[in-house]
Amino acid sequence: MTVTYTARVANARFGGFSKLLLLWRGSIYKLLWRELLCFLGLYMALSAAYRFVLTEEQKRYFEKLVLYCDQYASLIPVSFVLGFYVTLVVHRWWNQYLSMPLTDALMCVVVGTVHGRDERGRLYRRTLMRYAGLSGVLILRSVSTAVFKRFPTIDHVVEAGFMTREERKKFENLNSSYNKYWVPCVWFCNLAAQARREGRIRDNGALKLLLEELNVFRSKCGMLFHYDWISVPLVYTQVVTIAVYSYFLACLIGRQFLDPAQGYKDHDLDLYVPIFTLLQFFFYAGWLKVAEQLINPFGEDDDDFETNFLIDRCFQVSMLAVDEMYDDLAMLEKDLYWDAAEARAPYTAATAFLMQQPSFQGSTFDITLAKEDMQFQRQDGLDAPPNEAHGDFLQRLLPGGAGMATSGLLGRRVSLLRRKNSYVSEESMATNCACAGAPDGVVPECGCEDPLLDLGQPEPESEPPTGPESPASVPASRPPAEPFTAVPMPGTRGPAPPWLPSPIGEEEESLA
Repeated sequence: MTVTYTARVANARFGGFSKLLLLWRGSIYKLLWRELLCFLGLYMALSAAYRFVLTEEQKRYFEKLVLYCDQYASLIPVSFVLGFYVTLVVHRWWNQYLSMPLTDALMCVVVGTVHGRDERGRLYRRTLMRYAGLSGVLILRSVSTAVFKRFPTIDHVVEAGFMTREERKKFENLNSSYNKYWVPCVWFCNLAAQARREGRIRDNGALKLLLEELNVFRSKCGMLFHYDWISVPLVYTQVVTIAVYSYFLACLIGRQFLDPAQGYKDHDLDLYVPIFTLLQFFFYAGWLKVAEQLINPFGEDDDDFETNFLIDRCFQVSMLAVDEMYDDLAMLEKDLYWDAAEARAPYTAATAFLMQQPSFQGSTFDITLAKEDMQFQRQDGLDAPPNEAHGDFLQRLLPGGAGMATSGLLGRRVSLLRRKNSYVSEESMATNCACAGAPDGVVPECGCEDPLLDLGQPEPESEPPTGPESPASVPASRPPAEPFTAVPMPGTRGPAPPWLPSPIGEEEESLA
């Protein structure tokens, strides 16, 4: 059975993992103790032979061999080769578990799509789920030794209730030399099509959903078959095994303690037990044992998958879901928080402190700024409000004064500009070119007849306007407008300010 220790390390605290070091089942000690004793026994045998059996001449030759092995053992890239291999195996191990054919999603679709409370509808639902469970049993007995020991023959599958005798005849009469785990999935599709014809499945969309979920289930069965068929390349496994074993074979000789009287470098201390060499063996050989255990998780090791348990669980749960729980609903009633504006479940005394903690609003929620740092800065260093600055730009752009008439081509341009730019003031838009009302045949001097304003020439000051909107006729409650004076502009236009959406000339076609 899989060793689970997550509850022991639910909270990180001092020495939290130390209590796991004494576990035996599923531990590295259980996997490695034989290899460790074998390595230590060989080391002690060589050490005893060096100290008590060899002659002086033989000892000198053995010492040279020790120095040679210790010098060149580090050339074996055991850390790199072993680390990459274990990473590959662990990734493969977890993907194999994700490919386990669990029936939870399929049973929910069967409950929602195959209808009928009578015996016929119940028979459809139970048979569909039995076919799915049968496909899972057939593929697992092909890849897992534990499941094969439970169902060694098809007769055991029939006796277990996953297959009827009539279905067994059809299964065995199907002439195929390949693994036939997929046959129950085909039976599933045929039965679902028959249920659609009888109206048990009410529309084609429901049938499509049911078959799509079956294909997901079948693809997981296929992935287990392929994981069992396509292993990690044998050459890679051999390279890793040879690298580890050859490295520690060299360590058996190269890590021997030599006579300090001979004056060899780094051999000033004489001990009998190589403590750090044993630790190194424990780590590297243990790493290799991890890969050895995880490369095929469908065996009977302590941490292999509980395939028989998953078969029992899926079969029982799926039958409960499609039979006893079909159309079984509790009476609808208002929940406890029906009239609550902010629903919040209660806390126990052990978790009451969580109620005082504020909810997370964002990582910048608690940042504070000085009052002067929160003031907006004007564009281009202007101190005037945006409306005034933009209005002044238009005043300099227009070639006339404040008393221009409100008709003509320039008036339409200004109206367009007013609609496109919300920053332009109302007073700058209330006037137009004064020469728009000139009699026929008289060429105006202000240049308004040109489609594009000639801003390269200075314009003379315009006469004060006369008429109904003259300053004399303005009521006392309304202050007279200040006279407008054109300012000479350079002949070459620069880029438009960023607050203007587009140049004036972009609306020429609409004006025409």
